[in-house]
Amino acid sequence: MSALAMTLMIGVFVMVIVIVAFIFTAKSGQYDDLDGSAHRILMDDNDPRIPGNKHTRDK
Repeated sequence: MSALAMTLMIGVFVMVIVIVAFIFTAKSGQYDDLDGSAHRILMDDNDPRIPGNKHTRDK
């Protein structure tokens, strides 16, 4: 097998892996909330609107 054919096969294999990984992350909702983390860092730690801070809301 020539080096060119082997390089092409490896390139196609890597490309298929990348496409499958992208489709998996897109379907799992990885890219749904792109601004959430940027806004969450500016919020107060005791803010009851932040998920996980329900105990501050109940007091």
